[in-house]
Amino acid sequence: MAEKAKLSVVVLAKNESGRIAKCLESALWADEIIVVDDESTDKTQEIVRKFTDKVFVRKMDIEGKHRNWAYAQAKNQWVLSLDADEIITPELRDEITGILRNNPVENGFTIPRRNYIGDYWVKFGGWYPSPQLRLFKKDKFKYEEVAVHPRAFMDDPCGHLKSDLIHYSFRSLEDMFAKLNKQTTWEAQKWFDQEKPMRLGRFLYRTIDRFMRTYIVRKGYKDGFIGFVVAFNSGMYQFLSYLKYRELVAAQIRRCKK
Repeated sequence: MAEKAKLSVVVLAKNESGRIAKCLESALWADEIIVVDDESTDKTQEIVRKFTDKVFVRKMDIEGKHRNWAYAQAKNQWVLSLDADEIITPELRDEITGILRNNPVENGFTIPRRNYIGDYWVKFGGWYPSPQLRLFKKDKFKYEEVAVHPRAFMDDPCGHLKSDLIHYSFRSLEDMFAKLNKQTTWEAQKWFDQEKPMRLGRFLYRTIDRFMRTYIVRKGYKDGFIGFVVAFNSGMYQFLSYLKYRELVAAQIRRCKK
């Protein structure tokens, strides 16, 4: 058997019993697999233990903080960060192992992602290659500790891999809109907590701008009906976040008047 790569694959999961086995199977060439489970109520933990004994149960409080904690558990210098709905392609495996054998000077690498809605690969609208910083030296990398869409920070130099990571972004359109609802609630709460000034005109503009950039500028129309839905979803993220922010402000005003 070939020697396993000195790499820690860190996977975040919550109620992913239907998908996590394929994710972990694709990572068996790494010498450490760590799963941080957000208190799943299905059979996720039972399935995970067939692949690794390094299973940590931790409730996600703030996404960036949760991710940083997960990476700190790794024994290796190099970490590959995955979500349970992602799969490492054989081409990506070979590219990573080749790079690690050569002691790269880079502190990390972006990886292109092939994003799917159901079984449809979304190729346009900015969804591909959609590179993300996922392979890194753990002492050179950190996420911003915010609840939604945390930014990644890493010291230069940064490299860029060519092989794809498969990402089953959403099980269906229903799943996509359910996540839109959840994420816009988090976004509105973040704005409210930061006491950011928000104006309706600004968000009407951003709603239309996001749609047009996704559908026209980034050629989302080439994905047909799915491309239109993706662009619509992108625009509505801004508008729904604003509406929920307004509700939080209104609730605060009512409390102050009592």
